[in-house]
Amino acid sequence: MHSEIIKPKKKVRGGVAVSHEKHTKDMPVKRIPAPESVTLPMRQHIGAPCMPTVKVGDTVKVGQIVGDSEQYVSAPIHASVSGKVTAVKEVKLASGLVSQAVVIENDGEYTQFDYEVPKADTKEEFIKAVRQSGLVGLGGAGFPTHVKLNIPEGKSVDTLIINAAECEPYITVDYRECIDNSWDVFNGVYLLKDMLGVKRVVIAVEDNKPDAIKILERIAEKEDPDDQIKVMPLKSKYPQGAEKMMVLSATGRKVPPGALPADVGCVVMNVASAAFISRYLKTGKPLVSRSLTVDGSAVVQPQNLRVPIGTEIDYIFKTCGGFKAEPEKIVSGGPMMGMAIVDTHHPILKSNNALLAFTADDMSLKKETDCIHCGRCAKACPLSLTPTLIHRYAVSRDAKKLEHAGATVCMECGSCAYSCPAGKPLVQYMRHAKAVLREETQKK
Repeated sequence: MHSEIIKPKKKVRGGVAVSHEKHTKDMPVKRIPAPESVTLPMRQHIGAPCMPTVKVGDTVKVGQIVGDSEQYVSAPIHASVSGKVTAVKEVKLASGLVSQAVVIENDGEYTQFDYEVPKADTKEEFIKAVRQSGLVGLGGAGFPTHVKLNIPEGKSVDTLIINAAECEPYITVDYRECIDNSWDVFNGVYLLKDMLGVKRVVIAVEDNKPDAIKILERIAEKEDPDDQIKVMPLKSKYPQGAEKMMVLSATGRKVPPGALPADVGCVVMNVASAAFISRYLKTGKPLVSRSLTVDGSAVVQPQNLRVPIGTEIDYIFKTCGGFKAEPEKIVSGGPMMGMAIVDTHHPILKSNNALLAFTADDMSLKKETDCIHCGRCAKACPLSLTPTLIHRYAVSRDAKKLEHAGATVCMECGSCAYSCPAGKPLVQYMRHAKAVLREETQKK
């Protein structure tokens, strides 16, 4: 039997049509020379931060653990270069949070730690191995992967969804993973399929990536004799790649507020994460580098790069020839959900998938005016929220009404702000609303 292209089970509500801007789609990922030093923050994922396991003066090798935690929702951090630990200090991250960090002076040798190919014959061994690899979601969320794969007792998962949508403008590293490392992708898919015990796998790709669809479909036909792996092209519309949207498209199931995909029988895995698991189980080499897209009107040479984790952002831009002109804005991540940064001396974390720099010509912001109650923000919201109401209650700090309006459900995709003709920074108001609710919860 041959694998087939399938259509989405259910149309996703709302969303916006963003410009394509995939300038680096034809550029394979290039590995950059390691910098003179790396800074490895202990806070690189959702959950408990790690604690340093090395001290100043220690000599470390590539792949050696330099930070870990006994907490379940956490993942170890490994040295991305070999050399000497020159500092264990607090650093400020691009998010504004402060974290302990291990600074390693690169000795230029790139000496590998004596890691072993992990044993992963059972589900328990597999999950333990994934944790040892240090893997967190490479699509940007940064959730420890071993936690996602360890399905709680009483819950049953029947569908694995591989997220290759990459709906943000500019970012193309997931696309390149499909093109350049398609065998790793499918090997990772089969490993996950077998270990999770699922019989149905859906690989979701936006339809503006026909080359990726062809390659994935061709390998599925060849390697999938039982016809259990399907490729699902999605209409190019943001935010198709959001986890809840992906579950709805692939299965027709709706993830309730506060619930996870596992609650409706699904596991969603980024395509690069699946490929990394395949490579890790072959080599034992943990997560010490990641691919990211460097692009934007201010960048001299936009490209896709493989970067040691902990590399300074400034060094990465210099690798791309620096800037044509002084950037008006630098963004870590995509333009829709990424974070504006003011300091290029921050280190790259496991969850960073893009660096964008824009000139003033590309950064003309709408002047904020009064809301005209047009309803475009509500129409664009994929989660059926009314952003204008949440905005109003956030300003008045009305926690009871914010909870009723579903402020905590918002995934901060930015569709509302993108659609707003009044130029309201609605995502910022959504974050403010969540902060108000957290403060109220702490008072109780």
